[in-house]
Amino acid sequence: MSEESSGTDHSAAASVLGYLHQTRWGLLEILRSRTADPGRSLTMEMHDDIAWEKEGIPAELKQLKLHVSTLRNLTDASDDIWRTLRVWMDAGRAGDPYGPVLTLITNSSAGPGSAASYLRAADRDVESALTLLESTARDSKSKETKAARTQFLKLTPSDRSTFVGRIYVADQSADLDGVDEEVAHLLRPGAPTEQFKTYLDLVWAWWARTSIAMLSGKRGAVSVQETLTALEGIRDRFTRDNLPSLVDANDIDLDATAQRHEGRMYVHQLKILNVLPRQLQKAIMDYQRAYLQETRWLDVHLVDYDELDKFSERLVDEWERAFDHMCSELPAGASDDDKRAAGRKLLHLLGDSTLSIRAKFDEPFHARGRRHALADVLDIGWHPEFEQHLSKLLLQDA
Repeated sequence: MSEESSGTDHSAAASVLGYLHQTRWGLLEILRSRTADPGRSLTMEMHDDIAWEKEGIPAELKQLKLHVSTLRNLTDASDDIWRTLRVWMDAGRAGDPYGPVLTLITNSSAGPGSAASYLRAADRDVESALTLLESTARDSKSKETKAARTQFLKLTPSDRSTFVGRIYVADQSADLDGVDEEVAHLLRPGAPTEQFKTYLDLVWAWWARTSIAMLSGKRGAVSVQETLTALEGIRDRFTRDNLPSLVDANDIDLDATAQRHEGRMYVHQLKILNVLPRQLQKAIMDYQRAYLQETRWLDVHLVDYDELDKFSERLVDEWERAFDHMCSELPAGASDDDKRAAGRKLLHLLGDSTLSIRAKFDEPFHARGRRHALADVLDIGWHPEFEQHLSKLLLQDA
């Protein structure tokens, strides 16, 4: 899948790039075939580097070879050729005429008159390729390919012919940059024009999560239709009544954030209520995530300050109604414990509110975080007497 290791730091980097190339190529494969055969499913590291399957049976196996330093010609004695052939011979019956199509994808070039050149999809000459591979298998002195060549020659002539007839070579294929460019080209039609880069970043983030789950065995194949549905869902986040979520909870260092926010007013408001430590952590996470979310929306012009201000006004109006109801329900002479309990109930009530910045944006962390931002400037509060409590705190700090 990557440039062969040579025991250097560079070779380790090449292996990492090879895995990255493999995962990103998977998305390219799906986009290329979305109209040709939308019923297929793709796997990674299950049957091969990449494989297409139908009803759990592999129909195409693909080996990827990425060279990141120097491009090599694919000669008849190339390690890439013989290592790939050995993988496929080990995978099953090489002489099975109904076996999967076998494709070597590489950014190297097949030398003129080489076996690989005769196994391209166009102008194929399987007989000539077979003759050259048999000759190399007998005559090459390479220690690195000896096991593969020996295994190849142990096949019967008929099986060798059938095996080579199932092989295709896709040389001069896209490298990492080329894959990114082609994926962007294939996604651009129908994508949000002004925020295309943001849309593309979200697509790659979804694909990274999906491919990691496949590589770690946490999920099976991903179908073309599943991918198209996911892409449509990402695209729909850029409509007038929706927004994309650009911040994941994992992006935030909660411990560091909590230390920085220790003295913030919204934190003091929660401490007045004697909330549980985990509730306080969740609140800090919501505040920071909402702040980063709004910053990124503004950066890519998905919202403006006027829309954020109007949403804040809606949140304050919602709070005023709920706060006044809370205060009216408290009996005269209510204890401070009762008041704290009422404040915690109000916090929970509004945390479950469905009020959102846009009708179809369904990430509740943003509204919760924006409420804490309003509590930070004392526009809203939770304890029935939050202003009195915080004014005493401000006097102490003065």
